[in-house]
Amino acid sequence: MGWISWLCPGINLKRWLLLFAVGVLLCALGLALVFNYQIMGKLEELFFQMTYLTTGRYSNALIMVLGSILLVLGFGIMFYGTRRLISSVFSVVLPEKNGSLMETIFMQRKLTRGPSITVVGGGTGLSTLLRGMKYITNNCTAVVTSADDGGSSGRLRKEMGIIPPGDLRNCLIALADREPMMERLMQYRFQGDSPLAGHCFGNLFIAAMAQAEGGMEAGLNATSQILKVRGRVVPSTLSNIQLRAEMSDGSIVDGESEIPKAHKRIRKMMMCPTEAPATNAAVEAILHADVLIFGPGSLYTSVIPNLLVQGIRDAVIQSKAVKIYICNVMTQPGETDNYGAYEHVKALLDHVGEQFLDYVIVNDQDVAGQQLDKYLAEGAMPITPDIDKIRQLGITVVPARLISKKDFVRHDPRKLARVLIALIYRLRLFGRGFQFFDYFFMRQGMRKLQKQQDED
Repeated sequence: MGWISWLCPGINLKRWLLLFAVGVLLCALGLALVFNYQIMGKLEELFFQMTYLTTGRYSNALIMVLGSILLVLGFGIMFYGTRRLISSVFSVVLPEKNGSLMETIFMQRKLTRGPSITVVGGGTGLSTLLRGMKYITNNCTAVVTSADDGGSSGRLRKEMGIIPPGDLRNCLIALADREPMMERLMQYRFQGDSPLAGHCFGNLFIAAMAQAEGGMEAGLNATSQILKVRGRVVPSTLSNIQLRAEMSDGSIVDGESEIPKAHKRIRKMMMCPTEAPATNAAVEAILHADVLIFGPGSLYTSVIPNLLVQGIRDAVIQSKAVKIYICNVMTQPGETDNYGAYEHVKALLDHVGEQFLDYVIVNDQDVAGQQLDKYLAEGAMPITPDIDKIRQLGITVVPARLISKKDFVRHDPRKLARVLIALIYRLRLFGRGFQFFDYFFMRQGMRKLQKQQDED
């Protein structure tokens, strides 16, 4: 970025630097008045004598040039001194920060003024999206499903009577200003034959914080402070809910972990108890959002369960936000077999009861052969974009190349963030700054995300 970063609008430094300069000039004027111009007069006389000795004549123009040089030099010294002062304070307050001072200030200012984005979902897909979101805005809220009943989360749910912390943990880590050691600790899963075997440390940590702080919401807030989370993570409900699926043959399957095992086409998703209330934080985040994003993630067990919670569905319909659905790139065996993007969108609309989406982001990138063979063996296949069919529903389709180059076929956080940024800019939802500097900010954020991915 260099010195030009100091000229970027919106960092709230130049105005105070200018005010400091004005103060210095007023002090100089005040001193001149106190001493009745005597010192200034003597200095002026000295300059005139020096001018006469060097040029052989008196020159007011030369004096003015000299004065201008001194004025610029003074401003330069004040600028350098102020910068060094800020750097010294900055190095003490945030010693671990890398990169230039102005880059950090500029990024934080832009992130703070970024659009209010609420993401609704759960599972791995949601955390993947959030890794890119934290480089777009600090005003991001993840509304996470509370229906997980398997693994460590399921055990803690049964033994402690809390909502499953697994998806909440992954979202907190995704939005955290990451310390690699802390992330490894939060994701560590105990081995062996002890009672702790199979438990994730992060799940135990969240459960402990929930008890220590007197509730899950307070526990999540405390955990967010410890992890330096950029944004908020809130559960869709605090009730102990269980998912229920009605299959195409009329049979009923209970439990989030059991539904995919049935290997039947899902007709309708339900929730027990049906009257489970939404958290106030989730409803407020949806109602006050500039952008509402659904997915990516398991359609029936991660995204739709949030829309079954009392209050969430109504808030989604009432919200004036731009509503975007990010479709998965691969089908999920036992849940969305043979589904294309159109079937995903139709399932969402059917469970909400009306057309509420403005945009659908779909992947139009082919899956590499080696990756595809592995997934086909497991019963998964690429999701077709179905662009024309979705447009017939009155929804704008945004096709993009979104697949990660890593072993797993999933969304690339950087590619997905770029698509969302372009859409947000196009809709003028990114504040009132100059587009050039917004674009510059975007480039810096994507570089940081790419660096993080390379380190991973």
